[in-house]
Amino acid sequence: MRLEYFQMVDRITSLDVPGGKITTACLVPEQSPVFEGHFPGYPILPGVLLIETMAQTGGWLVLATQRCAKMPFLMQVEKAKMRAFVSPGQPLEVEATLLHEGSGYAVVKASIVSGGKKVTEADIRYGVVPFPNETLQAAMLETARRVGLPEEFCNGA
Repeated sequence: MRLEYFQMVDRITSLDVPGGKITTACLVPEQSPVFEGHFPGYPILPGVLLIETMAQTGGWLVLATQRCAKMPFLMQVEKAKMRAFVSPGQPLEVEATLLHEGSGYAVVKASIVSGGKKVTEADIRYGVVPFPNETLQAAMLETARRVGLPEEFCNGA
């Protein structure tokens, strides 16, 4: 994870586009300016960054179903539940399942597990639109390579 750059997903560990499922791995960094203020002497990852991590994982699933031709943008988070704190250095496994796709939006159910314990979960809705410009699309394709999105899912780009 590179928290300051909102690069939450380290790598895609499994992807089943026909089945509508993805799993990613993320390692919370030992050091980050985020922990200086959240909270001094008791650093924990902010809940909003856990939600962002789930949103990015689900976003990679939606991007794959769109063959990288359209971009999912976070629009709504529902039923979010924080169940445990996340500390620096903690490994996270994030899973998302596609609940709906079509008509310009997609919905996933996502969760984070660490050490066999569920940390958080939420239903996440995305607006799915054509890329607004080539710069964003190129950056997303480069990030897709970095996190291990198989190239076969970026044929539409």
